Amino acid sequence: MPELKSRSEMDPAYQWKLEHMFPSNELMEQQLEEVQQAIKELAKLEGHVKDDTRKAIIDFYAVEQKLSKIYVYCSMRKDEDVSDTYYQNMYAKAGTVSVSFSTAASFLVPELLEMSDEELDSLIRDPAMKDYDAELRAVIRQKPHTLPGEQEKLLSMAGDILSDPSDTFSILDNMELPMPETLNEEGGRDKLTPATYGIKLRSRSREVRKEAFEGMLGAFERFGSTIASLYSSAVRGDLFMTRARRFSSCLESALYPDEIPVAVYENLLTAVEGAIPALTEYLNIRKKRLGVDELHMYDLYVPMVDDFDMKLSFDEAFQLVLKALQPLGEDYISVLKNACAEGWADVYENKNKRSGAYSWGCYDTHPFVLLNHTDDLNGAMTLVHELGHAMHSHYSNTTQPYPKAGYSLFVAEVASTCNEVLMMRYLMNEYKDDRKATAFLCNQMLEEFRTTVFRQTLFADFEKVAHEMAEQQIPLTKEELSRRYIDINRKYYGGGCVVDEAIASEWMRIPHFYRNFYVYKYATGFSAAVAIADRILKEGESAVKDYKRFLSAGCSVPPLEALRYAGVDMEKKETVENALKVFADTVKQLGECFA
Repeated sequence: MPELKSRSEMDPAYQWKLEHMFPSNELMEQQLEEVQQAIKELAKLEGHVKDDTRKAIIDFYAVEQKLSKIYVYCSMRKDEDVSDTYYQNMYAKAGTVSVSFSTAASFLVPELLEMSDEELDSLIRDPAMKDYDAELRAVIRQKPHTLPGEQEKLLSMAGDILSDPSDTFSILDNMELPMPETLNEEGGRDKLTPATYGIKLRSRSREVRKEAFEGMLGAFERFGSTIASLYSSAVRGDLFMTRARRFSSCLESALYPDEIPVAVYENLLTAVEGAIPALTEYLNIRKKRLGVDELHMYDLYVPMVDDFDMKLSFDEAFQLVLKALQPLGEDYISVLKNACAEGWADVYENKNKRSGAYSWGCYDTHPFVLLNHTDDLNGAMTLVHELGHAMHSHYSNTTQPYPKAGYSLFVAEVASTCNEVLMMRYLMNEYKDDRKATAFLCNQMLEEFRTTVFRQTLFADFEKVAHEMAEQQIPLTKEELSRRYIDINRKYYGGGCVVDEAIASEWMRIPHFYRNFYVYKYATGFSAAVAIADRILKEGESAVKDYKRFLSAGCSVPPLEALRYAGVDMEKKETVENALKVFADTVKQLGECFA
């Protein structure tokens, strides 16, 4: 394998242009000094918010906007070459200043909460505060769940303690958990890592898959009592905050900030459970295709079609993206073309560049996309996904003022997944007469459904059970948590798969469980994206217009309302059910390919 080039040796035409944020490091450092001084000035307003509320709010967001730009710039420069000590140091310094900003400005919301509803409502109606009305409405919503000042300080002080289980699990998971050596493709043995685990689960060798599966879950199971103690502490921390804030359940407490009714979560669980027969049919196709007497949990990730390949350079992948996204209209395509020409994307891997992919940026400039492009369909799908995030940010930032531009995590994956669905539909139409290609593309789409909708909902089911156990004062022991987890897996997979005993320990390795009731958003976001893509392809221009209104909403309205702009109502169970009908139809299509 050839040695990677240094960044300076790479073609600048395929590198992002972060100088669009700051033309020079000197200017960035100068602005950081100015921000530090502004933070000191902001801190002087403590105890005086009511004297000049408008000034306090406007000054807060002005500092936040400038600091965000500096932080993003330093972070992204660091990602270009993680060995660059200058950017490592500046990133650390920007992080330190961010902490000092949060500390200095911590008085703002409590002092706003001390104001009467009438005073806050007057602020919301003030035309001069139009840019800040969404945040002020959020403050009013917090009032019933806010405690007197001294008690709020105590809850704030408890924050670091409540984050300890997550921090400790991260140390164990990333640094200290001993991993076994397992069989590899060459017949030898090597140490299992999170990266090689995914690769080995996709191996054509069943023994390689089985050893990796049992090795990974066995490693966590050996620390099961410790991990159960950590997770129990995290859940009890959630319960403590739930009761302190006067919510009826941990689930209600977690969904409240996004204004998501509990029914949305419960409808997801119900709809996905209703689609388990289609999942079972898919598993039966997999079993037959792999030629095994019994399908096991370690057989779920190996590709069913491996003799179809698409070779796509970045330029070819980008042209494919433009074709696939034509239904979104010429203005959308025009922005994408400019994005490529104007240095939005950092395309290829170079020595010491951060791995993976993401879209990020600041309000004052266009978004940026980090890639490590591979010349295949996976590379093209990553590109279209990250460009979806970038376009969501573009529309939001160019339509909304800074305080309203950032969209909720509840909708964060909708635009990226909508792009993926449109790309997959385009490819399936292009290759509709090629049975092998159609089977490959169906398998790709079904795996997206299985891992994003079914798997994440399975996780969401487990989280709900674990928190209800705590609310009912049932101890969250390793044995009880594992029993509940394997029972849920049997519900989802038992009809078409042997639910191996080792899967009982899988809950122990899921870091998202320490971010309570987060994973369901992947499933709801995917379902919403499928619904939006279907509507765009069926209705055309009117649906596109509605979709762009959603993309432009930012946080000016609650996330459920923003999705309604695009014609999607996540409070209706039918939204998820209709997405799952697409899954069932694709299962049928895959079966016909193999007939």
